Amino acid sequence: MSLNKVMLIGNVGKDPDIRHLANNSSVARFPLATSEKFKTKSGDLQEQTEWHNIVCWRSLSDLAEKYIHKGSKLYIEGRIRTNSWNDKNTGEKKYATEIFADSIVLLDRAGDDKRGPDREQAASSIKAEDIINAGNNNNADMPEADDLPF
Repeated sequence: MSLNKVMLIGNVGKDPDIRHLANNSSVARFPLATSEKFKTKSGDLQEQTEWHNIVCWRSLSDLAEKYIHKGSKLYIEGRIRTNSWNDKNTGEKKYATEIFADSIVLLDRAGDDKRGPDREQAASSIKAEDIINAGNNNNADMPEADDLPF
């Protein structure tokens, strides 16, 4: 048995890059920063920030396009994927680790946005079931609850 599960709470580093594909689907990519604070042996307070590359498909991409922007606070559940390729110039093998989002929860309060009242109205109109359903669309191959053998 194995498990590939990631849970992150952090802030978006830049507006999502949205790509609309020929088959009527879309993909969104954006960086997410997570930080931890700790004291060194000498008692100094330090902060360490880790950057994660987030990838969202289908309805989560639509959610990202409408509601996520630089500075948004998010809770993301997903799985880790590492891709490798050979650099065209050097021939050196390169790696990129990404988090493929399965669900996203917006943690910003509607009034927290600095971009104006339009986002406040849009954020207040989003329903929890929309977020849950957006995350569940990535598991289209999963059987319905009635089909489970237990």
